[in-house]
Amino acid sequence: MPGTLRDCLYGQAVADALGVPFEFKRRGTFTCSDMVGYGSHGQPAGTWSDDTSMSLAICDSYRELGHLDCEDIRARFCAWYRDDAYTVDGLFDIGGATARALDQGHGCAGPRDNGNGSLMRTVPLAFTDATDSEVRAVSAITHAHRISTEACVRMVHIARALAAGEPFERAIPGCADLSAREPSQVPSTGFVEDTFNAALWCLTTTSSYEECACAAVNLGDDTDTTAAVAGALAGIVYGIDGIPREWLEKLRGKDVIERCLF
Repeated sequence: MPGTLRDCLYGQAVADALGVPFEFKRRGTFTCSDMVGYGSHGQPAGTWSDDTSMSLAICDSYRELGHLDCEDIRARFCAWYRDDAYTVDGLFDIGGATARALDQGHGCAGPRDNGNGSLMRTVPLAFTDATDSEVRAVSAITHAHRISTEACVRMVHIARALAAGEPFERAIPGCADLSAREPSQVPSTGFVEDTFNAALWCLTTTSSYEECACAAVNLGDDTDTTAAVAGALAGIVYGIDGIPREWLEKLRGKDVIERCLF
């Protein structure tokens, strides 16, 4: 059965919440094997972060309007940033480029503005009718450099192929080379290309949602975002029924997610 937006969003939110307590921790200094709380951001177990909030803002805009409207999406991002919309208990984390872009009213376009802040919210766009140009425009609300916008386009193509049931080898360009990498060859920093490759590595070197999500968190560093992207893809591949039931039960803010589905 093809993956759905619901599979994707729950896959993202659960993995995001798994990663939140471990953000900024160095690889090898911890082990994530279950949904726990507090840690890096002091949040209760099951709390997802900005990664999922921004995805939900995009989905809610599309749900209401029936098409992608970057000004409306920007307004919803600002409602999240300033008024805690699309959160469980309020905003507790935001990337520097994202905050700067929302404050200044346009995306950041310098070569150093290629964090993963637009990639982290991109996978759900696979379930819209977005063209490549529209995907670039949604990225450019905050991250307008070509490295970021093109990573988002590539990720949407991969997500659509996975949702259509394509095997990894056909859905993911360079899959064999990527999956053959040793963990030491898979950086998990906040650079967009690192997150892109790390998420796909986790997906292609594991065989279940649980394994993929934990592998992403255990790479360390930007744990919530690597896991959010990997989890969104794994949600598409394995479906919501493939997510451990106890993790879904611990997930907070399910009502917020449900309101944004289309």
